[in-house]
Amino acid sequence: MRTPTFFRFATLLTLAAGLSGCSKLVVLNPAGDVAAQQGDLVVVATLLMLLIIVPVIVVTLLFAWRYRQGSRHAEADYAPDWHHSIKLELVIWAAPLMIVIALGAITWISTHKLDPYRPLDRISAGKALPANVKPLVVEVVSLDWKWLFVMPELGIATVNELAAPVDRPIHFKLSSSTTMNAFYVPDLAGMIYTMPGMQTELNAVINRPGVYRGMSSHYSGSGFSGMTFRFHGLSEQDFAQWVARAKAEGPALNRASYLTLARPSERHPVERFSSVEDGLFDRVVNLCAEEGQTCMHEVMAQDAARQHAHISGQALELVARQDICTAADTPFDLTARR
Repeated sequence: MRTPTFFRFATLLTLAAGLSGCSKLVVLNPAGDVAAQQGDLVVVATLLMLLIIVPVIVVTLLFAWRYRQGSRHAEADYAPDWHHSIKLELVIWAAPLMIVIALGAITWISTHKLDPYRPLDRISAGKALPANVKPLVVEVVSLDWKWLFVMPELGIATVNELAAPVDRPIHFKLSSSTTMNAFYVPDLAGMIYTMPGMQTELNAVINRPGVYRGMSSHYSGSGFSGMTFRFHGLSEQDFAQWVARAKAEGPALNRASYLTLARPSERHPVERFSSVEDGLFDRVVNLCAEEGQTCMHEVMAQDAARQHAHISGQALELVARQDICTAADTPFDLTARR
């Protein structure tokens, strides 16, 4: 006997619900305060929109059932000449308008509060930011197809692995070697684009120890699917051990080794560097990591100087033309004899 379609659908729905219970909704249950605030914003916006969506669906089904063909309401309430109702128009327009105003206000406030360039003003919902805390600066470079992390204050760098102390603000500076990409750790904060020749920023904090998944959320070529890394939230002691391990076992990262690292590779293993050449990240941003290349900021300074000289020359030429006195400019005849 063939199983009815309804029972098969119910069985599949039950299995899907059971499997979904095994997965972790990272966006709505993250380990970082910034990501948690973003998750709360998603929930609030969804609930506000459901205030309109759910009643509309319910009323639509109710009307379809109440005024179906053959029902007593369809015959008793039949009004072919009806065309307008002030009360109904007020409900139809006022309720969505209030929802749009509320969503607009929440979006405007949250956009400024959760600006990735804005320094953090708290560690978590119940913990204020200490006055003397110093953010951990991490310089991020998206390569083909791997992630390079440089920690200038610690003098180390890693590939496809990153760690940070719990409850310490992190200030990311991000760029790219060649193609546009996107840096994303769902437990930490929202995604931020990385672009060659430019620097973007992100401020975030991790509040719970653990190992979290980081990824590229922007397609960038054949190795995109393997462009992932592990982000470790560690205690101060464990973080110090992680730093000591990188300093003990890794080679130095300079311009030559960076250019070797920047060559395209897929599913690159974790790599650590015990020291980093000064100014390497700035050279990557300014597209002058190779020996003999002129940095982009120097090119722009030269262009600005040439433009300034050109404008100054035009101004001097105009002044010189205005200062020339001809016979036609004088109020009397210069050729007349006394």
